[in-house]
Amino acid sequence: MTPRSRIFDLRARLAARLGLLSAGSLASVMLALMALVGAVVAALTCSWDAVLAGEPARAGGWSLTAVIVALSGVRLAGVLCHTSPCPQGVRVPRAAAEDLHCLMDDIAWRLGARPVDAVWITSDMNAVLLQRPAWGWIGPIRTHLLIGLPLAHSISPIQLTAVLAHEFAHLARQRSGLAAHSAHARAWWARVLDRAFENLPWAAGWLERGSHRFYRDMLRLSRLEEFEADAHAATLVGPALMGETLVEIGLKACFLEQDYWPKVMAQSAQFPSPSIRPYREMGLGVAAGFLRRASVAADLSRYEVGGGNLPLHPTLRERLRALGAPLKAAADDPPSAALHYLGPLLPTLAWAFDRAWWAGARDGWQQNYLDAREEASAGFVERAR
Repeated sequence: MTPRSRIFDLRARLAARLGLLSAGSLASVMLALMALVGAVVAALTCSWDAVLAGEPARAGGWSLTAVIVALSGVRLAGVLCHTSPCPQGVRVPRAAAEDLHCLMDDIAWRLGARPVDAVWITSDMNAVLLQRPAWGWIGPIRTHLLIGLPLAHSISPIQLTAVLAHEFAHLARQRSGLAAHSAHARAWWARVLDRAFENLPWAAGWLERGSHRFYRDMLRLSRLEEFEADAHAATLVGPALMGETLVEIGLKACFLEQDYWPKVMAQSAQFPSPSIRPYREMGLGVAAGFLRRASVAADLSRYEVGGGNLPLHPTLRERLRALGAPLKAAADDPPSAALHYLGPLLPTLAWAFDRAWWAGARDGWQQNYLDAREEASAGFVERAR
């Protein structure tokens, strides 16, 4: 059981209040949309009556009113009917990674969470639990677990257990039953507000004043959920392993961001296309290039696990302090979770992510190559003079 805390009680009350607020706000917008539809029908009816009565001016006025109200309804429907993006990545069925699915089933059972509906491998340095309604905006909630391939290359199998325990703790404590629908309502209302800011610029000032508290409380809720998920996961894997895993993710994320990817992109000054495939070589790159140093604090001085420089998640030090775990890295580098659980799939996964990466990076890479050649040619001419 997760230790009782007034903070976690506050999280539950805050989630419930925001869920009710979001559901009520969505219902209000839907009622307004229905009212606009009714107004269009009424205006068209009046226009038709005016036509039958031989009053073209009045018929034209009602028709114009119907058009204006219909356009307003279309704009409002565009704000309301905006679904969450579907999970992106490579879906991994049970038959392709039986051991990974068995591990997740065991963790879910131990933490009191239901199994996920689908597992995806992504190109990101994180793991995240996504829940989406089966039919776009409504329907049974489907749970998707997304695991980043860079993350799997960066941690050991036992550390992956801690990562999965954290994600399933979210599911057990905050995303089950009615709580899952409440979370969906909160996310939907947040998307509606975002779209309203984009599509209704004339109402930006009013929207900002009205939504300030909602955004502030959503930020508070996100941070509290992370602390609660850490605490619940620690009941299964222990605070020491949980803290070690957070530190390890931070160290490897820093290495990939500040060392590995810059070295990959530096080739663009010499070659028109990469000489290596970054996702195919990532496992070897992390194993061979990452240097485990004594000063963990210095390596993590600018890094915040889970949130980077954004305030959506607590910082690494805040999470370690809440767990009562030291700022201490793992002592060695065992074989990665990617090799252990995804070994036969790694060539296929790397091929898919490398193709997607090159499709996005090609233009910038080749432009950088041309710029570097022009600079080299200009330097050569200058020296020749």
